[in-house]
Amino acid sequence: MKKMTFVELKLFLRDPTAVFFGLFFPTALLLLNGLLPFSKEASEDLGGLRGIDIVTPIMVGMAIALVAITVLPVHVAQYRERGVLRRMAVTPFRPFLLLVAQVAVQLCAILVSVGLVILVGWLAFDVSPPKSPLAFVLSLVLGVASLFSVGFLVAARVSTAKSAQGIGSLVFFPMLFFAGVFFPVEFMPEIVQRIGDFTPLGAVVQAMRDSWTGASLEPLNIAVMIGMALIATPAALRLFRWE
Repeated sequence: MKKMTFVELKLFLRDPTAVFFGLFFPTALLLLNGLLPFSKEASEDLGGLRGIDIVTPIMVGMAIALVAITVLPVHVAQYRERGVLRRMAVTPFRPFLLLVAQVAVQLCAILVSVGLVILVGWLAFDVSPPKSPLAFVLSLVLGVASLFSVGFLVAARVSTAKSAQGIGSLVFFPMLFFAGVFFPVEFMPEIVQRIGDFTPLGAVVQAMRDSWTGASLEPLNIAVMIGMALIATPAALRLFRWE
């Protein structure tokens, strides 16, 4: 298992696209947002916060979603397309453990990406770390569980990497919109805000924002993240095919 995880890590680091989007893209977006005048001035519409104070927790949620919904399904689809999973099935090393190793590597990528976002936000834009560390950790764990379940549902039956990229994009970009990545949710119509509350990434982002400001986590956000994990994970296991 250790050898397989190490090999998966090497393969991940040899993929420039996965490294950029999995590790550095959220931080790059944070830096770009920090250059905008909107991000530097406090706004009453944002509860007295600066735009960059809102963008930072959003980028943490995006870091999770990027890996879970765009990177992970492509890797699983590549293994299926190349017959790796089928070949593993006739060896003493069970193919399921290959997926475990893959998830372990992707989790490490998320931790690095989230750490970079927090560090750069603090050093470059004076964004304080989350005021409720426990709420932040809980939001991170539930966010990973819910978004990874969506990623595995995407990867359950796709036969090629291209199809995984296409389906992942169809899931990923609407999630970004409803989570307030393109426009702050405060400036969206109320009906759009309510829809966002029931999307997994929207719930993750709002939980991250609450942990950053020290507010209590909304029960609805917790319920959406747990509910998505409990629904999508069994569905992915039922639909998943090795060939």
